[in-house]
Order: sequence, then C-alpha cells, then structure tokens
Amino acid sequence: MRDIVEEQKEYYRERAGEYDEWWFREGRWALSGTAALGWRADVAEVEAAVDRFAPRGDVLELACGTGLWTRRLARHADRVTAVDAAGEMIERNRERVRGPVTYVHADVFAWTPPARAYDVCFFSYWLSHVPAERLASFWATVDAALRPGGRVFLMDSHVAQPPAGQTQERTLNDGRRYRVVKRFWQPAELADHVAGLGWTLDVRVTRHGGILYASGVRSRRGQE
Repeated sequence: MRDIVEEQKEYYRERAGEYDEWWFREGRWALSGTAALGWRADVAEVEAAVDRFAPRGDVLELACGTGLWTRRLARHADRVTAVDAAGEMIERNRERVRGPVTYVHADVFAWTPPARAYDVCFFSYWLSHVPAERLASFWATVDAALRPGGRVFLMDSHVAQPPAGQTQERTLNDGRRYRVVKRFWQPAELADHVAGLGWTLDVRVTRHGGILYASGVRSRRGQE
C-alpha cells in the first residue's frame, strides 16, 4: 500500500488551488445560519489570540500553506521563514503575503532547521497530520529550531467526539480521493502528550468548538 505521508503530500499539492474554499466556507464547504456565525466567531477568536501572543522577532512557520496565517505573522515578526512541502501552496502564499518572508520548499519531516535560530515556531492545521510514530521527532525539530526561551503557537481542527482511527479519506472537487493522517487532539490529551516531551502548553478550544489552539514553551525540566 502507498505510504500515507507521501499520499498526504500529493493531496495538499493538488488541493492548493481549492484549499481556501474550505477556510472561507465557499462552494461545497458553505455554511449557513448559526453554523456560519459560529465558524466566523471561532476564527476571530483565534486571530485575536495570535495577536495577543504577538509572534515577534524571527518566526518559523511550518506547513505554511496558502498564507492565511503567514500574512498575520508578518504583521508582528521581524522576519518569517515559511516552510511547506507543496510548491503549489508556496506559490499562493507568495501571491497573498507582502512582508519579510523567506520561503523554504521542503518536507517538514526531512527539513533540518538552522540551530537555535527562531524566537517563535507557529503551525496551523499541521499537528493533526503528523503520524504517531513521528511526533517525538517533530517536536525535537521544533526544539532544535527555537532559541532558549522560544515560544510555540499552534492551532488545529477540533471535534468534541473524535472519530475512531487516525486517518481520513479526503475528496478533491474533481472527485479524486486521497488518504491523510488526521488525529483530532483533545485539550488534556495534547497537554499531557507534550508534557511528556518536555513542553508546557496552554491548550484551549474556541467558544463554538471548531478550533483547538495552544501556546507555550519548552519546560525548564525538558531543557536540563
């Protein structure tokens, strides 16, 4: 069977041109009534949380996608390094974002960051796509990228009752189907997991329940 991580990468390359439809709830992703209001409120809540977090200095964004969050990071940061495995995503990111952004076309799982180069590491809708066997090495990459005292901010999908399993089948607008890794983290589960890897995260869920977000640092014990 085809490696699911490779299939996931192809899916996001092919999805680049339609990804924003999901975020803006257009076309087949359209919402109405209270569902639409709830989604917009959740997005606004996380936008405000990012602004309070204030990702200043040298910021690393992993799996930067089409730039929906890169543009917000660029408002705060001195410099942003945006990494993505899909060149098609980076092209759209470049079109959207104006600011001090350096793009790196690389597989996040294989990329080696400059040692202790960043003040902040940011990733949105990425952690849920990291297979269980790669979680420890992924967080080690984040640790290696951050300067002492560096901070992390993440956000991801949230559902109150996650489905069984940690994979999903995804369908593009043209009907093509792909498998992706998709783990719906719960707040306490995520906080406990990263604590075991030496991180302290304040994990929250938006008021209407659609987005999980967290910020934190490498714990003192983890740095010793």
